[in-house]
Amino acid sequence: MNSPLDSSVLFTVGPVPISTSVATVWAIMVILSIVAVVVRRGLALVPSTTQALFELVVDAVDSQIRATMRVDPAPYRAFIGSLFVFILVCNWSALVPGMEPPTANLATDAALALLVFVAVIWFGVRAGGVRDFLATFASPSPVMIPLNFIESLTRTFSLLVRLFGNVMSGVYVIGIVLSLAGLLVPIPLMALELLTGAVQAYIFAVLAMVFIAGAIERDKT
Repeated sequence: MNSPLDSSVLFTVGPVPISTSVATVWAIMVILSIVAVVVRRGLALVPSTTQALFELVVDAVDSQIRATMRVDPAPYRAFIGSLFVFILVCNWSALVPGMEPPTANLATDAALALLVFVAVIWFGVRAGGVRDFLATFASPSPVMIPLNFIESLTRTFSLLVRLFGNVMSGVYVIGIVLSLAGLLVPIPLMALELLTGAVQAYIFAVLAMVFIAGAIERDKT
């Protein structure tokens, strides 16, 4: 198994090397986009089983946003829902034979954490404007500006480390047990990996909500 810090090149596009994790991320995005288009075109007043399942997911996301952020979920539903579903599918891709989940690669997790960092700024600025958002770094005193800025960076880094460590460790444990014990023994571990993947996607999405809620609440005060 390759080091999670390494990126094996799958192919190149001109001078640009495309790693396996990047290609997997693209494939997952294409699949999720196709599923979204198909489901959207098939929407009906009397929902099918598939539509009812997706509506249940949307309702769950809305309920979590209301419970965590105490706001109308509509402006945040697309970002939080997409973040959760994408990470969940990436985590569960570990169950495909011969495939390592993109979230077991440091670069993928760094990109996701950076996306949350940018989203916090975006939603914070949209809630109170650039001036008010920047003023939050001086709360409760201008002396706190460096510490507040460092806090925003460290919590983004903690997102990266948490997701990377949990997913990568699960992949390595299953790989080691599979190599030592054969095909059938790791099945309980794979079931546990399904649960772990779902929990990690949930935690990542909830923390993103908490960070965004902090930005928009401070802008309102």
